[in-house]
Amino acid sequence: MNFSSVRIITDDVDRLVEFYEKVLEVTAERPAPVFAELVVPSCTLAIGHSQTAQLFGTDAVLSANNRTVIIEFRVDDVEAEYERLKSFVDHWVKEPTMMPWGNRSMLFRDPDGNLLNLFEPVTEDAIKRFKDRH
Repeated sequence: MNFSSVRIITDDVDRLVEFYEKVLEVTAERPAPVFAELVVPSCTLAIGHSQTAQLFGTDAVLSANNRTVIIEFRVDDVEAEYERLKSFVDHWVKEPTMMPWGNRSMLFRDPDGNLLNLFEPVTEDAIKRFKDRH
């Protein structure tokens, strides 16, 4: 089994696509106006309009309603990413901070309120954990 993607359901696909294109520095693939995929080497972040939610069943998903999932991306330099993102991220949860498990992390919310964590393994143990991962 292979992990394929995480999909965010939103009422404003264009707004979220624009935000994530800036964060991830990739151009989204748009196979339909109500759907986009941002593909990076380690994963795909999909964004679907709330109109598509009915395909999954009534009330299966609700847009802008997530408070349980953190979308995480490993970066080479958290401080550099923080400087780059400050100009367009409106809601910071935590500025770059050292975590007890050896990662330097920063957390912020996308325009729909979904939580993102950009992190950099910095301790020897944290670096070892990620050494062979893509």
